[in-house]
Amino acid sequence: MKITFLGATRTVTGSKYLISTDTKKILVDCGLFQGYKELRLRNWNKLPFDAQKIDAVILTHAHIDHSGYLPLLVKNGFKGKIYCTPGTRDLCAILLPDSGHIQEEDANRANRYNYSKHKPALPLYTRDEAITALDQFSPIDFNEPYQLFKNITISFSPAGHIIGSSVVRLEYQNKSIVFSGDLGRPHHLVMKSPAIVSSTDYLVIESTYGDRLHDRSNPLDQIADVVQHTAANGGSVIIPAFAVGRSQDILYCLYQLKKAKRIPDIPIFLDSPMAENVSDLLIKHLNEHTLTREQCKETCQTAQYIKTPDESKAIDQIKTPSIIISASGMVEGGRILHHLKVFLPDHHNTILLTGYQDPGTRGDRLMRGESEIKIHGEMIPVRARIVAMSNMSAHADYEEIIGWLKNFKQKPKKTFITHGDQDSTLSLKNKIEQTLGWKCEIPEYLQSEVL
Repeated sequence: MKITFLGATRTVTGSKYLISTDTKKILVDCGLFQGYKELRLRNWNKLPFDAQKIDAVILTHAHIDHSGYLPLLVKNGFKGKIYCTPGTRDLCAILLPDSGHIQEEDANRANRYNYSKHKPALPLYTRDEAITALDQFSPIDFNEPYQLFKNITISFSPAGHIIGSSVVRLEYQNKSIVFSGDLGRPHHLVMKSPAIVSSTDYLVIESTYGDRLHDRSNPLDQIADVVQHTAANGGSVIIPAFAVGRSQDILYCLYQLKKAKRIPDIPIFLDSPMAENVSDLLIKHLNEHTLTREQCKETCQTAQYIKTPDESKAIDQIKTPSIIISASGMVEGGRILHHLKVFLPDHHNTILLTGYQDPGTRGDRLMRGESEIKIHGEMIPVRARIVAMSNMSAHADYEEIIGWLKNFKQKPKKTFITHGDQDSTLSLKNKIEQTLGWKCEIPEYLQSEVL
């Protein structure tokens, strides 16, 4: 068995791992690269393998940096099945078509306003191509070992990151490898704790927050302070948030704050038809999180859902304080860009960043205090207050990762540290080696290793 690292190496994006045996080739995760232009260009490069020769894909979860390349894989000739949990299948049915739609919109806008060097600018894939890829999904329930091929078994354990997220275990003959995917937190606002894993021969562990500890303060207090302060100044709070996971967490916080009358009674808008669909899935997958059916309903009813582009434009014209939650979470695409063009130049407003920002993304540049950012080919001045929260993350920090690893009854033969920038991967490597005495490696892009 051999593993080749095709993404998420010294970066938190583009997750792809190729497992090769004598007769089969299996791709674990199939994500898009995001962030720096150098990384995004990899999405357009020729694949370093023949898509037609991939026998199966296994997904840890639905986020686009883990699933967003699937329509291209299918477009390039992949005919096999895509295995994941039912929750991941449900989310991908929402996320992948939306990703294709956004890319079509971005390409059309670039052509309309002539700000791309490509003539014409084209989408990576279309909404229809994403929908076609969904036909190849084959869901498997948590904790049910499944014989993928002769001598190859897979199983999914809850990772506690988002609905459907899983820790994947793959066994070939007498060897095993575990992929953490994105590992959730033991005390998350909504999601249940990650399942305990006690053994594997090889481990691939994420390191998004491998060099940091999360703020342990209550996010309700910080959100309440931001909303109160901004509304008192006559401004609005704009929250870039992924439609999957983070939008629901923020709605739950706002639901609790409104119920306790800790924030003023101002309109709350969730500007993402996709997020509305995702919120409905909370009820369908009650076993994966801590909310009751009634709490799910009340959380989802906290905001007014904005569906059409005209409705989205209309809320930008409201002159009184409001809260707008809109995708994407790293400010890389989607309707949030239109809102920021309106609200960023006004110092009365607050932009509230509640999640990890990939280096090179607009969210990262806002967090670092840049005075202007480019949106749709136009430089937009940053005068609004920028607030970054570090207590709402759905990723385990290094202390929580080490805590999860301590459940192993014996150390793996080798632990590969991926899905983190250079500082975080190196920091986690040192911490695991010093605390647990495990053998760790930080793989390079396109590196292969026989297991």
